[in-house]
Amino acid sequence: MLSQYLMIGEITKPQGVRGEVKVRPCTCDPDRFEGLETVYIEKGGLYEPLEVRVNRLGTDAVFMNVAGVTDRDAAQKLRGTRLYIDRAHAVELDADSNFITDLYGLRGVADDGRDLGKLTDVMQPGGNDVYVFNGPLGEVLVPALKSVVARVDLEKGEMLLSGKRLDEVAVFDED
Repeated sequence: MLSQYLMIGEITKPQGVRGEVKVRPCTCDPDRFEGLETVYIEKGGLYEPLEVRVNRLGTDAVFMNVAGVTDRDAAQKLRGTRLYIDRAHAVELDADSNFITDLYGLRGVADDGRDLGKLTDVMQPGGNDVYVFNGPLGEVLVPALKSVVARVDLEKGEMLLSGKRLDEVAVFDED
């Protein structure tokens, strides 16, 4: 089941003395913060809305004010708070893209019948993402390439992979 909320950032520290906070974006497109007025924070399994005002975008940070936070001490208490948006306000993805959070738990199956287990992590080292599967074959690292990933079926909970390409580019646990 797809999560109704998607994490877009995390408050890392106060910025200045008037309650502004610095946010580390957790999105491929930091511009998605432009015009953002409401985010959600998770408390005890429930998501509560929070009014925000985005002040400026940095190269690797977003600076914003949170409603009711007017000084550095109050901003400090928000350090580590993860910010979410509801799926209805998420950016539109093209047909070949998925939100990373939706990939966790997918079963990796090669077209030659091999079961790679469940997708447990998505590493983002640079050029392309790397999917980490854990299962009967141990840990398997799979580059997120169109030539490797044949199909992602979120409803079925499965990622179909090219067995031939896996043998060429995947890293299999040697234990």
